Amino acid sequence: MDRSAPAPRELLELAVEVARDAAATANRMRAEGVSVAATKSTVTDVVTAADRAVERQVLEALRRLRPGDAVLGEEYGAGGAGPAGPSGVRWIIDPIDGTVNYLYGLPYCGVSLAAEVDGEVVAGVVRNVSTGEEWTATAGGGAWRDGERLRCSSETDLGQALVGTGFGYDAKRRAHQARVVAELITQVRDIRRLGAAALDLCQAAEGRLDAYYEKGLAAWDLAAGGLIATEAGLRVAGLGGRPAGPDLVIAAPPALFEPLHARLADLDAAGGP
Repeated sequence: MDRSAPAPRELLELAVEVARDAAATANRMRAEGVSVAATKSTVTDVVTAADRAVERQVLEALRRLRPGDAVLGEEYGAGGAGPAGPSGVRWIIDPIDGTVNYLYGLPYCGVSLAAEVDGEVVAGVVRNVSTGEEWTATAGGGAWRDGERLRCSSETDLGQALVGTGFGYDAKRRAHQARVVAELITQVRDIRRLGAAALDLCQAAEGRLDAYYEKGLAAWDLAAGGLIATEAGLRVAGLGGRPAGPDLVIAAPPALFEPLHARLADLDAAGGP
């Protein structure tokens, strides 16, 4: 770690301040009415004006508070100086994780903000825009929600596990993911698809889900929630020893990771378009 970079706790304090303000803006804009501003990968993969406004707000706050840092955001891409900035710090932003939920007024969407130092995520916060629930973590410092230390599920039987997942927007990818779910659902307690990856990882961190997997997550989906899940005791990785990433993310307690990994490998969960 770059010795000139702040401690993870300092970065987290800043992240929490910025994320709370961003969530307040998103909540206010939702109350004022939301419309689709654009689409991305498909016509159902929407961007709202609030996504863009919230990310701009976060960018402006970070540039004011830490002008030497780099920023990676979902809507506006990379900013700052180089992949990590002169400071060694890069911020990773999802302004509204769960945009379709946000559009429809479903109370399951959040602001996700993580700080990465020399390529390692060291601090992260996810805040539910609608409920105000807030999850935080620092590398080596544990995961927390509203002052309570989080521990992942103690479930050891995959057949009794409640498993979260998500689907991409491309129709061919969805078809492949549906085939995986159709096979997996008979081998677990049940499946949940809630529609916001960062929040799903936080649910797994506190045992509201026993495990979670998904193909197609970007850095902004995974950075903060992945750290929170890891610090709560979950193993977060991809298939076959690969790191968690776009091919696949599996987040599960140690006792469930290998059996879930084996089933997902058999079902080619990382395959398809």
